[in-house]
Amino acid sequence: MKHRLVALLIVISAGAAQAQVTYFADLMGKGFKQATIVQPSDYEGSVTCTIIRKTTPEKSTKAVLYVHGFNDYFFQEEMAERYIREGFNFYAVDLRKCGRSWLSHQKFNNVRDLSEYYADIDTALAVIKSEGNGKVLLSGHSLGGLVVSLYASERTGREQFDAVLLNSPMFALNIKSGLKKTALPLLLKRAEKHPETNFDLGLNPLYGESLHITAHGEWSYSLGLKPFIAPPVNLGWIRAVHNGQERVSQGIQIDKPVLVLHSAKSIDEKKWSDVFFAGDAVLNVEDIARQAQNIIGQYSIQAVQGGMHDLVLSKQPVRDEVYSTIFNWAKRTVK
Repeated sequence: MKHRLVALLIVISAGAAQAQVTYFADLMGKGFKQATIVQPSDYEGSVTCTIIRKTTPEKSTKAVLYVHGFNDYFFQEEMAERYIREGFNFYAVDLRKCGRSWLSHQKFNNVRDLSEYYADIDTALAVIKSEGNGKVLLSGHSLGGLVVSLYASERTGREQFDAVLLNSPMFALNIKSGLKKTALPLLLKRAEKHPETNFDLGLNPLYGESLHITAHGEWSYSLGLKPFIAPPVNLGWIRAVHNGQERVSQGIQIDKPVLVLHSAKSIDEKKWSDVFFAGDAVLNVEDIARQAQNIIGQYSIQAVQGGMHDLVLSKQPVRDEVYSTIFNWAKRTVK
């Protein structure tokens, strides 16, 4: 299951000011490199995160750090190449217990507080800065967008980034209001004493099928690392995500420019149809737009007509529009 050559070293000062890593060829090939970072152990034992990198042909001092979503890892080669074409050194981080960073003794996605991910982002940003990048765009998709938002707010005054891009951030769980009022409080209460209890989110596998080349999609990635049906989560994960979303609803201050992108509509199809190519099949876009207004600072919210949940995996005309929007904004904010 592990797609890495194990050997690495990281030296981080107490303030995570400097980092040195050793890169090896990444599973994606095509010039991508990866470095496995050993982090302090937690309640499951040893922990790692993984930095993936591909640099511009000509020297550049600006970079992007991409943070993936739930049941996800970095595989979006086209996205990386678009950033490189625009002069950004490309970096991604596979967060602890996800993708390349999952270890055999761990449960996928098992965190009890979203702040557990902050060390992985701190480490990646320290590496990026140590490699000569003066300007950094911090980008997060879905759950990664929620994590990046909270992280950016927590790092106010100590930012190692210059702007924040949120691609369909998971600002609310997409569950019916009746369940939010009845079942969710009970789950959250049980999670306080029994965070390891499994819970099946009942996610629709058709979104994954809309992406993968073996089903209805155009993208090739590991179904072992990003399966059509996500593994059951722990109640501790539900509580962690809920608490993070509650913090957003109360208002979070981000002192760097923020761009929030989301699809123009949500879809809730029970059977396969091409409708999956034209909307967000995972989150409620009205929740995203409403919650994004709780960001205190300089932010912009834009809806993308025909966008899928991961906007950069939408059909080509749509994702071309998404990239145009991102890079026009980035020219003003990361320079």
